[in-house]
Amino acid sequence: MLNSFPADSPPLVDSAQFLVIGSGVAGLYTALELSKTARVILLTKSSIQQSNTYYAQGGIASALGVGDSPEFHYQDTLVAGAGLCNLAAVKALVSEGLDRVRHLIELGVPFDQKQGELSFTREAAHSHRRILHAHGDATGRAISETLISQVQHGNITIYEEQFALALVTQDGVCHGVVTIQQGKLNLFLASAVILCTGGLGQIFEKTTNPPVATGDGMILAYQAGAVLTDLEFVQFHPTALCLPPAPPFLISESVRGEGAILINSIGERFMPGYHELAELAPRDIVARAIFTEMHRTGSSCAYLDLSKMTPELIKQRFPNIYGTCLQYGLDIISDPIPVAPAAHYMMGGVMTDLWGRTSVPGLYAAGEAAATGVHGANRLASNSLLEGLVFGGRIADFLKNRPETSLTTDNLTIHYPQIKIEYEQWPHQLTSLRQVTTEFLGIIRDETGLKEAEKRLSLEPLSKSGFQLDPAFFEVQSMIQLAGLIARASLIRTESRGAHFRSDYPDASSTWQKHIQFQNQKTEVLST
Repeated sequence: MLNSFPADSPPLVDSAQFLVIGSGVAGLYTALELSKTARVILLTKSSIQQSNTYYAQGGIASALGVGDSPEFHYQDTLVAGAGLCNLAAVKALVSEGLDRVRHLIELGVPFDQKQGELSFTREAAHSHRRILHAHGDATGRAISETLISQVQHGNITIYEEQFALALVTQDGVCHGVVTIQQGKLNLFLASAVILCTGGLGQIFEKTTNPPVATGDGMILAYQAGAVLTDLEFVQFHPTALCLPPAPPFLISESVRGEGAILINSIGERFMPGYHELAELAPRDIVARAIFTEMHRTGSSCAYLDLSKMTPELIKQRFPNIYGTCLQYGLDIISDPIPVAPAAHYMMGGVMTDLWGRTSVPGLYAAGEAAATGVHGANRLASNSLLEGLVFGGRIADFLKNRPETSLTTDNLTIHYPQIKIEYEQWPHQLTSLRQVTTEFLGIIRDETGLKEAEKRLSLEPLSKSGFQLDPAFFEVQSMIQLAGLIARASLIRTESRGAHFRSDYPDASSTWQKHIQFQNQKTEVLST
């Protein structure tokens, strides 16, 4: 057991011009693009395959189809974002996304085709069929496997099983990270550090995210002085499989895009009563509608009815969903799929500009860990993979011609986390955390619950506490800290907007076209 972190720097394992942390689409693509001009270190928390990208089913949005345009995509993104999108960021997303997707095709991503042409499908809140898929419903895996094959050659050194514990600065500039590997501390240095560490779904009991999605990168940046913003906007995917003991496996938006309808436990179709787009309404609206129907009927789930689809279409378009459900005894050709909302995506994160720069010099962020402003209060379906590509690519474009910094181990500041929970208590703390987030920080919130959550999630540094260099322990600390910030932001925002819904303030307010920011234990509310 340790009583404190060592005063001296850990041993230097490697240094390079660029250091990318994370192996989702943002991390892999950023590393690949940067490697064209300089050597890159790529660190992964687990194996290189473990990321939200790898499990993404729905697809990637790109206005490449006949009759579609970036302007249509732009407008759809703004509508979903409910007034909080950064307009310039959305413009970059929809316009530059075209060439980034074409680049994926050149790299070999096997997007599905129909009669020799790219096959586009439609998802919720999209005005056109613009979603590209691969292997039916395994798009993320196809993109990941293609990019992984690319980064394993050339100018990139990959280190797996490296848990990022603390960022390292030198004279106020971020130049590296300290990691944990097999109970030991390691130091990696670089001229620039790019965080692509993904989301935080694991702070909730039910999530579509893999076990690695614990929000570490957001807290890493926060500990080093970076700004976090828009944390109240947690997207709950409307349709996760609700079939114990099966995990809450994501049932893609595209199932509804192909004609499936939602019914409640007494067989009533209900979405037309909630929104004019019915099953194709924005995710936040569909998730709240399902949640409301579950409570109204006293049921633990709603159902997706695929009876209007042919068996051939189901097996061709959704082989992964079909096969997974069959493993748990459910034949979706003949039976409706029981579904319920589950935590899916964080719209907020580490605040960046249009080139991925954070408020800490030398530190950049992309993908779900970043808050670029493209998603506003609610992400449009299938914009997440595109965002990782576009803004990871923009970071690479910005950094490519920067001169390399001379790196030394002198005068390093390591932004270690403060110890706030007893080491032996972390499993209990994790269970308690998920109970609090599920009860008070879910789809519908109110002042009483948010105050209770904030109270229960408030932690103070311990004066004395032994600990081990155990990634699970530090994950739980980060998760509790993030959940506390989500509670705080949700309490401050006295309105309902996008994915943030308060029953005591059920309407959006024009006075709340603002962003809540956290930095160095301080809170600011800034207008858009």
